[in-house]
Amino acid sequence: MVVVMKKDASRDQIESVNRVLESFGFSGHLINGVNRIVIGAVGDRQAFASLGLEALPGVEKVVPIMRPFKLVSREVQDHPTVINVKDARIGGEEITLVAGPCAVESLEQVMETAEKAKAAGARVLRGGAYKPRTSPYTFQGMELEGLKILHEAGTHTGLATITEIIDGPSLELACRYVDIVQVGARNMQNFGLLKAVGQVGKPVLLKRGLSATIEEWLMAAEYIMSEGNEQVILCERGIRTFETYTRNTLDLSAVPLVKDLSHLPVLVDPSHSTGAARLVGAMSKAAIAAGADGLLIEVHPDPRKALCDGPQSLTPDAFTQLAGELRGLAAAVGRTVPLPDQLNGRKN
Repeated sequence: MVVVMKKDASRDQIESVNRVLESFGFSGHLINGVNRIVIGAVGDRQAFASLGLEALPGVEKVVPIMRPFKLVSREVQDHPTVINVKDARIGGEEITLVAGPCAVESLEQVMETAEKAKAAGARVLRGGAYKPRTSPYTFQGMELEGLKILHEAGTHTGLATITEIIDGPSLELACRYVDIVQVGARNMQNFGLLKAVGQVGKPVLLKRGLSATIEEWLMAAEYIMSEGNEQVILCERGIRTFETYTRNTLDLSAVPLVKDLSHLPVLVDPSHSTGAARLVGAMSKAAIAAGADGLLIEVHPDPRKALCDGPQSLTPDAFTQLAGELRGLAAAVGRTVPLPDQLNGRKN
């Protein structure tokens, strides 16, 4: 349910509604809208009708939410959520480019990629310090040392940083070193981990699971938001189908659909979805046309020597060329891709 407060509702009146909700076992989430304040109430819907909230001072109306996901729904918040991290403004008019290697391999590798990605217009540096791999014998990431390298590269370039976490200990360490934590596809329904990231003060990028429906994906975001973290970014990264010519099947229909259902920003990962560098450009353009708020693109100085996902990684030069092509397409749909001289981060 949503309690819509009057435009002139006082702070005392808002707190009074929250106290009533809490006294009956409801969890109230304050949402500052463009024109007024609403309170998202999560709890037993049948008990809600007996509270008589409409009679409380400052309350304009009570609106039931029909969908199973509440806090992520546009029924709670009709304007898009915008998440600000350093120079990145995720969910606004600008399309956010997130670039970097699949895995952190060395300081030199990450620093070279970060500098060239920023020069092409990227706002966020990605890099895996923890790598949940299908085989236990493949490269698992540099872990703490990888986090420190990301932090150093982010400090040097002024780029925001993002990395995947896999459990409680990795989350605790990542929060010390990076700006955004990522919940990967394999952990989308790790509900204990979702609750944990919901309790930290970091933006969270939530990737869609390998075989997850859109409702399951949004319900996973609901877990995070129900713990108090409203800084959730959704990421479509392809789903598992019977097709074998691509790594996954990129479900671009999910982008406009989710943006209709939810106020959260939606990014697309054309690298993991296709598994082939030659397809990344086309799917990046298609994602922007579909309404994506940003792209996660894997970039490596020498993809042939990459320890992880080299075949789907762009070279820095290829990423620079793609970023230039995306600017023209973005303009055609009323969006922008930042030029390098528009970045306000620290100089190299």
